[in-house]
Amino acid sequence: MIVDRAIYVDGRRAEVPDPVEDTYEACRRRGGMAWIGLYEPDEEEFSSVAGEFGLHPLAVEDAVHAHQRPKLEKYGDTYFVVLKTARYVDETETVEFGEIHVFVGEDFVVTVRHGEASALRGVRERLEGDPELLRRGPASILYAIMDRVVDDYGPVVDGLENDIDEIETEVFGGSPHVSRRIYELSREVVEFHRATRPLAGVLERMLSDGGPPLDVELKRYMRDVHDHALRTNEQIEGFRELISNILNVNLTLVSVEQNDEVKKISAWAAILFAPTVIAGIYGMNFDRMPELHWNFGYPFALALMLCISGVLYALFRRRGWL
Repeated sequence: MIVDRAIYVDGRRAEVPDPVEDTYEACRRRGGMAWIGLYEPDEEEFSSVAGEFGLHPLAVEDAVHAHQRPKLEKYGDTYFVVLKTARYVDETETVEFGEIHVFVGEDFVVTVRHGEASALRGVRERLEGDPELLRRGPASILYAIMDRVVDDYGPVVDGLENDIDEIETEVFGGSPHVSRRIYELSREVVEFHRATRPLAGVLERMLSDGGPPLDVELKRYMRDVHDHALRTNEQIEGFRELISNILNVNLTLVSVEQNDEVKKISAWAAILFAPTVIAGIYGMNFDRMPELHWNFGYPFALALMLCISGVLYALFRRRGWL
């Protein structure tokens, strides 16, 4: 569905013709810039927009079906940028991912958003409140979108950091479900890293004039976004290393706990083995057998069992097996 569409003339919003097919013509006639925003469109919904602005079929297919990695591609005079969005859900302590696909032409921008993260209404309002920035053309819209996406990584980083702190506490607290949580968190961090790592390369390419034309001021803004993206990558790499260390510590603690259980089982088996041997010997009922007809034979056998078991218990207790 089309969420919003507008024509901007001299940095300010102008009237938009009702049929979307007339948007581009009205934009060229007024010497302005068009920005059409869509949310999870199907092929039929997107076909009219793609035809109006002459978008490449391969890029249109990527934008409709999503599941792309961050990238920057050029089709003729149109640039196609894919961004991975993320948001931290406090209720479930999980990270949700989405995508924003941006088509940037000489006088138009088409955005296609998938998922709930990084809604663009606030970006549009910010730009409409800053005509000076909006006058810099379609690249200014691309900058504002990328800035919003990278800024939204901040709460995700904070949420993951808090989860890691909680897991550290659970590991040393002996929680029985911590191994599963470590695995789930590790997968989220890996997926988050896949979403953010290529973005630094996309920004570097744009700063080296491999993307839409940027004036001096926009390049300064893009460098700031690039710095934030690099910082996010460094934090995520630190998370991956920290989770790996936590997993190793957890495996060590589990192994130690299992060894303790094995020691306890072995110790009790040895303690019970001694009376069993004595009872087995005295239960043979041979005619010629020491103490067989002794009046104190039965008490002696019981006392021997208790004595050996007590000695073994004391030894295992001293060695920390019990």
